[in-house]
Amino acid sequence: MTGRRSPGGSRYLYDSFDAATARIEANERVAEERWVALEFRLRQIDEALERLEKRIWLGVYGVAAFLLAQGAEAILQTAMR
Repeated sequence: MTGRRSPGGSRYLYDSFDAATARIEANERVAEERWVALEFRLRQIDEALERLEKRIWLGVYGVAAFLLAQGAEAILQTAMR
């Protein structure tokens, strides 16, 4: 295909390639993909923090249960004397 225009047809077939627009569109697509990846990673971090929080609360409740059991044992031993 040559660069000459034929007398008929669409003028859009012969317009020059707009590199600036293509570059902007490519940058927008890259930025969108980065946002998607960032949201995915933040979701993973949030889920990991929720699991960690559950483990911490389990530990807190375990320590509280241990202290209550020790207190109950001490009360029972003093009552038995």
